[in-house]
Amino acid sequence: MRTQVVDHPLVAHKLTHLRDENTDSPTFRHLADELVTLLAYEATREVRVEPHEIRTPVAPTTGVRLATPRPLVVPILRAGLGMLDGMMRLLPTAEVGFLGMIRNEETLQASTYAERLPDDLSGRQCYVLDPMLATGGTLAAAIRFLVDRGADHITAVCLLAAPEGCANLEKEIADLDVPITVVTAAMDERLNEKGYIVPGLGDAGDRLYGVAGG
Repeated sequence: MRTQVVDHPLVAHKLTHLRDENTDSPTFRHLADELVTLLAYEATREVRVEPHEIRTPVAPTTGVRLATPRPLVVPILRAGLGMLDGMMRLLPTAEVGFLGMIRNEETLQASTYAERLPDDLSGRQCYVLDPMLATGGTLAAAIRFLVDRGADHITAVCLLAAPEGCANLEKEIADLDVPITVVTAAMDERLNEKGYIVPGLGDAGDRLYGVAGG
């Protein structure tokens, strides 16, 4: 597993405002959208392309286009939905699947409660959207779910990550023989006793959409 922290002044600037407890939900959603687009630029560095012949107004030339099968973007519900538009801005022709996972706040284990994905992901690059890599359990379960369906290249895009979560994720997926990369805006200090990232930014789902719906 490879972890990449995107070191860029604009990323740090937007993340600072996301962390601020005084940032309201509409502003939070807007900032998250912009931040994910910046992260997506790095996350898609290894997206598969194929040669494509075109003609410019001056002469014919060979460029590239996204290879088939097209990449699949998979937000983890519900907070991952707040990252979808920012990702699709760079990958407008990608397909989108959805994975609903919930973490037990006592055991910190993740379980799947909903999914809308192709049954066969053979040969597919997948981009998983999950705002917080905290304990790593949810992301590990999501990655394993996709690999079990045939995905052969997975990149996770996270707003924040914790060292404990990265270590646990790497341990949980050590047996998977596919390239896996985590792209994040920051590696924070630690997890607290409740499994929240410190200093973090709070509950990403609640800050994106409010507390209704849990």
